[in-house]
Amino acid sequence: MSTLVEKLTAEGDGDSAGFLNDLVALLWPNINVAGSKMTKEIADPMFKTMLPGLLSSLHFTKVDLGNTPIVLSNVLVTKIGTDGIKLDLNVDWDGKSDIELKGEMIPALGVKGVELHGRLSILLCPLTNIIPLMGAAQVAFINPPVLKLHFTGAADIANFSVVDSAVCKVILSIINSMAVLPNRFFVKIDANNDYFMTYYQPLGIIRVTVEKAWGFAEEAKTKTKKLFSKLTGASPDCYAKVGVGAEESWETSVKNNTTTPTWNETHDFVVTDFDQCITVDVEDKDVGSDDPVGLAVTTVKEILMADGKKELGLVRKGKETDGKLSLSCQFFQFAADSSSFSASDHKGDGLLCGLLTVLVAGAFGIKGQREELKPSVVVSWGSKHRFQTAVKMDAPGTDINNPSFDQQFRVLVTAEMVGSGAENLRIACMNKETEIGAADVPFTDLLKAPNMTLEDKFGVGNGTTVRASIRLSGVKAATMEETALPQRTK
Repeated sequence: MSTLVEKLTAEGDGDSAGFLNDLVALLWPNINVAGSKMTKEIADPMFKTMLPGLLSSLHFTKVDLGNTPIVLSNVLVTKIGTDGIKLDLNVDWDGKSDIELKGEMIPALGVKGVELHGRLSILLCPLTNIIPLMGAAQVAFINPPVLKLHFTGAADIANFSVVDSAVCKVILSIINSMAVLPNRFFVKIDANNDYFMTYYQPLGIIRVTVEKAWGFAEEAKTKTKKLFSKLTGASPDCYAKVGVGAEESWETSVKNNTTTPTWNETHDFVVTDFDQCITVDVEDKDVGSDDPVGLAVTTVKEILMADGKKELGLVRKGKETDGKLSLSCQFFQFAADSSSFSASDHKGDGLLCGLLTVLVAGAFGIKGQREELKPSVVVSWGSKHRFQTAVKMDAPGTDINNPSFDQQFRVLVTAEMVGSGAENLRIACMNKETEIGAADVPFTDLLKAPNMTLEDKFGVGNGTTVRASIRLSGVKAATMEETALPQRTK
């Protein structure tokens, strides 16, 4: 397929997922054990920091996901690269769980059912360039899934809806941070798989301009605020909150006292999949809590197919309103070209001129006794960007002196960051909180490297090396003939 339109419309009715469902059913007992353990280990600490007041004492006393496996359907298969395969499929789970939570001064709560619905993307990556086998898989929801918990014991709790909403919010934030694009679960099928071959770069950036909204009425306000508006003649103070997948959201400025706000404000988001949703939540700013005016939703694919401009309806509390919102977008693909770093079109608040991606495969030659080592790798760029891999622990089957990490970090690059005097990158190998050694990577070396990519075992001192890939990408406007969208297999 030669054009963007043809590739964006390369859709089918979807294949049956019978084989995959049989496989999930076979593996479900193991998935249940692993998922239950992971839920408790990850969620309990986050409850303490994210839940308000007494709710922060909530913790799981029992987690059993039950015997009902998830159901997969509507599978679409596309080819990526030379040998990779991408599966997009619906995930629906009506789980009959047995989960218990307790907290200080809070009656015991049970969760006897969990509903989860979403669209999953699975990347199956080639083992080598020669043998057409799969060496690893990357799994993620394309957009944040829908989650509903069925509690028991709720009648004993005043304002139970607050508890329900707060617990669901924490669990969804965990899912979003781990398994909603651009975040992915990485599963190494073969121990010899090369992480650099496995990782797939995002597609590009979408430049979203929220133009204006109109047609919504005062019923978006509470009764008290509506009465106040009638007495004072005041109108809503509107702003728009924009999100793309699990990317960090962005808010426009507030337009005061108007039912026809005009913003014409722009922000860039990284795009990992053309089916990622663009959500625009229009709110009425107020002291205390803001009132929802309406939510508009489209996808990256849909707005590109509409020549980058759409008029969207606003939905409030699940019902259509008379409100409308005007949205325009432009797509830029990543390229090994530094010209966008100095281009005026990519300078300004909220605008990106590129992306820095650092892949950390592993460290080698770490000295020390196994029981004393807890290694990790820290990647930093200046004082504002610091990332750390997981800390490895000595365990059977783990070579703690030569640990594998297989993690990626990224920095959204602005024109100010790559101007004159751009700071060097630093790769440090750690043992617990102690730095074993570090290597500085001059930014100028990265700019001069072939395809602006440095891939090497970086010596950090004392015979220790860190295998990493550092890739800098600029952006350029995508034409109708140019896109990173994969072709669908027959």
